[in-house]
Amino acid sequence: MASSHSSSPVPQGSSSDVFFKKEVDPTKHIRPVQSLPDVCPKEPTGDSHSLCVAPSLVTDQHRWTVYHSKVNLPAALNDPTLAKRESDFFTKTWGLDFVDTEVIPSLYLPQISKEHFIAYQQEISQREKIHERCKNICPPKDTFDRTLLHIHDKSRTDLEQVPKIFMKPDFALDDSLTFNSVLPWSHFNTAGGKGNRDAASSKLLQEKLSHYLDIVEVNIAHQISLRSEAFFHAMTSQHELQDYLKKTSQAVKMLRDKIAQIDKVMCEGSLQILRLALTRNNCVKVYNKLKLMATVHQTQPTVQVLLSTSEFVGALDLIATTQEVLQQELQGIHSFRHLGSQLCELEKLIDKMMIAEFSTYSHSDLNRPLEGECQVLEEERLVSLVFGLLKQRKLNFLEIYGEEMIITAKNIIKERVINKVSQIEEIDTDVVLKLADQMRMLNFPQWIDLLKDIFSKFTVFLQRVKATLNIIHSVVLSVLDKNQRTRELEEVSQQRNAGKDNSLDTEVAYLTHEGLFISDAFSEGEPASVAVDTTSQRNTSPHSEPCSSDSVSEPECTTDSSSSKEQTSASATPGGIDIIVSDDMRLTDLELGKLANNIQELLCNASDVCHDRAVKFLMSRAKDGFLEKLNSTEFIALSRLMETFIVDTEQICGRKSTSLLGALQSQANKFVNRFHEERRTKLSLLLDNERWKQADVPAEFQDLVDSIADGKIALPEKKPAVTEERKPADVLIVEGHQYAVVGTVLLLIRIILEYCQCVDNIPSVTTDMLTRLTDLLKYFNSRSCQLVLGAGALQVVGLKTITTKNLALSSRCLQLIVHYIPVIRAHFEARLPPKQWSMLRHFDHITKDYHDHIAEISAKLVAIMDSLFDKLLSKYEVKAPVPSPCFRNICKQMTKMHEAIFDLLPEEQTQMLFLRINASYKLHLKKQLSHLNVINDGGPQNGLVTADVAFYTGNLQALKGLKDLDLNMAEIWEQKR
Repeated sequence: MASSHSSSPVPQGSSSDVFFKKEVDPTKHIRPVQSLPDVCPKEPTGDSHSLCVAPSLVTDQHRWTVYHSKVNLPAALNDPTLAKRESDFFTKTWGLDFVDTEVIPSLYLPQISKEHFIAYQQEISQREKIHERCKNICPPKDTFDRTLLHIHDKSRTDLEQVPKIFMKPDFALDDSLTFNSVLPWSHFNTAGGKGNRDAASSKLLQEKLSHYLDIVEVNIAHQISLRSEAFFHAMTSQHELQDYLKKTSQAVKMLRDKIAQIDKVMCEGSLQILRLALTRNNCVKVYNKLKLMATVHQTQPTVQVLLSTSEFVGALDLIATTQEVLQQELQGIHSFRHLGSQLCELEKLIDKMMIAEFSTYSHSDLNRPLEGECQVLEEERLVSLVFGLLKQRKLNFLEIYGEEMIITAKNIIKERVINKVSQIEEIDTDVVLKLADQMRMLNFPQWIDLLKDIFSKFTVFLQRVKATLNIIHSVVLSVLDKNQRTRELEEVSQQRNAGKDNSLDTEVAYLTHEGLFISDAFSEGEPASVAVDTTSQRNTSPHSEPCSSDSVSEPECTTDSSSSKEQTSASATPGGIDIIVSDDMRLTDLELGKLANNIQELLCNASDVCHDRAVKFLMSRAKDGFLEKLNSTEFIALSRLMETFIVDTEQICGRKSTSLLGALQSQANKFVNRFHEERRTKLSLLLDNERWKQADVPAEFQDLVDSIADGKIALPEKKPAVTEERKPADVLIVEGHQYAVVGTVLLLIRIILEYCQCVDNIPSVTTDMLTRLTDLLKYFNSRSCQLVLGAGALQVVGLKTITTKNLALSSRCLQLIVHYIPVIRAHFEARLPPKQWSMLRHFDHITKDYHDHIAEISAKLVAIMDSLFDKLLSKYEVKAPVPSPCFRNICKQMTKMHEAIFDLLPEEQTQMLFLRINASYKLHLKKQLSHLNVINDGGPQNGLVTADVAFYTGNLQALKGLKDLDLNMAEIWEQKR
């Protein structure tokens, strides 16, 4: 009873008590705890509250605590070594300077005062008032005397006599162990002549159990007596409650009678009208539902008809619409329980059919004859297939097209080779069985024509692939554009709907006894008045007027909206085919963007495939060293053809493929190596056979030099032979300057032009050609130095000696090459990319080496005359006749030197050379005069020396080109001290 709990005056005892005790005042009836003896003199003593942490002799008598200590704490803290006893023990460790400091309160901890608890007191005050009120209603009884306590102790002692097994909550006699413990079998064993004793034991056991029962019953009666007041109160409350229930029942009965009368008079007729209206609407719904079921029943045959005409998109739209109708309108229809799974299987079948159809289309499109215009094959069919595949998220159709491209590229080369080989009568296909071996039997003109044919077919092939991929790309972009516009319109629609929702009034719908809404019952008979946005999805609960049974109602309207739910957007392909995009594309913008990028990547892959197949074709032909044996003209033709194809494919695909370019570069490197080795070998042979004599200059070489002066750095075209032959010239005229050269230098100039022309024909080898050309120029410089200055020509060619003419001729040849180095540098600079201009520094190094070589030759000529002066002037004696034989010999050698170099070197270089020779002469003469102690004193010896010097000066200035030479012969005399 509820009243028994609230009115019980006896509080519940502790968990160890088996009966309830009356509430007592602890300050009156509980003996206070006595304080312990003063074990620690400095510890406080007093009442029990002050000793709440003091030891207990009962509980702690066997546990050591700090109170067992025999030395008090002040004695432990005192330091006998200190003069002042007020100091603490910290000074023992930290010294006498240790001073206690006051701890500053923390800034992060607030100061707690009484005001902080005001909010809590206000919050708890109401609960405290309720608690005090309850205490006043049920005041505690203080009549708990020592008699009750004694009775309680006695009852507890009696209950302790009952074995604990009877008090277990899981006590059950059907347990064998429990049964044996309560009723031992030894008390019932009568065998062995011990029947009397066993009977006595059994009787004793029975009395013991009866005693236990009496104890329990007495305690139960005692507990009931303690709660007797509560029991009587509960019985009284029960009678009152029965009276209240009887009155309430009578009132409810009267109210129901009144409600039944009101319902019969005022509501029954109106509700009947509503029920009939709902029934009519339900009948119309059932009728339209049956019509919808009949339509859905025709889905599978209709899909089969659409598939027979390859209308995959229409079939998928019909399946999607039917699936939606099954899930929304016909959900739970037992007869259609398997239709959804059947449509799913049919959809999977359509996926496979579309993939197979696209594979067939790809094969037909790529394998048609590569002639005529690059038009797309059956563009409408392609658009339909792509839309169907996008609708089903089958984005791997590009991989199918890519695999078909690879197969087609292989077949193109195979067909072209077979066609070309069949036209060559010299190739016996019965003897040579392998197609690659037949192809290797073609000569270069035949093979280059075959390569041109392959490249042209590849170009047409790539144009067709590009046209097809452009159609696919336009479809993907149209779907992406439609998604973006739909999303924008949805955002606008959501904003409008949000504004409308805020303006609508919310009304409460009242339930009828059939569980329907009255507002719904009225709204069923009203047409839908809310305008639907053009971009929103189909309305899930349209309504129709129930004016007649033939009117179109909710399900039919829903079906119509389902079939026309696909909002379309029209665009056009590059071929002029209109694209109608539906709204049910399940692709995200990210997927569509990725697919568009894959289409462009596929076009580049097509170019890479063509380049890879072309590389394999080249490598197959190069197995026997065919490409390495090509001459310059043939390799240039091959290089230009390959570069043209690379440029064409780059224009089609928008990206340069690197495989064919790499193969061309590899073959170009091999060509450059062979080209350079041939010319280096040729130059080496020319130098080893060069006798370093002035050669005649043929007219063709003069024309070659003239064309370079006109800015045309290339080999002149061969002119038809003319009847009048021009005679060769003695010297080579370059920009008005005459160069006496050897035949090797003329051929070297032609070789240099071959390098420059090769760079023009094959731009990809510019850097390699520059490196090889610099190597060639360095080789000519070093080898000519070995042969002339190093006198290597004595052993190689068999010259008797290296003359001054040989030296002068070598110097002039080097000067000619130095003249053309800036022209060569400018030619390469115009063809090198700016980031590779640093390679041009090699020409600067070569120019410096050549100038050093020329300077060494000049020094060698001066050294020859210097040794001659040293030899002759060391025997000079100042005596008659005048001129002396020594000076006559010197003048003779000077004349020979002039005759040897004047026709080879320019006049300025000749003058500079003789100035250096004259300086050497003056130095040796001055040394000899100093040795002979001849001074400029106007004496006889001075006159003889002056006459010899005048003879030397006159002869030297009489030489051609040395008339105005300033000899300054006064420097031969020692300065007077």
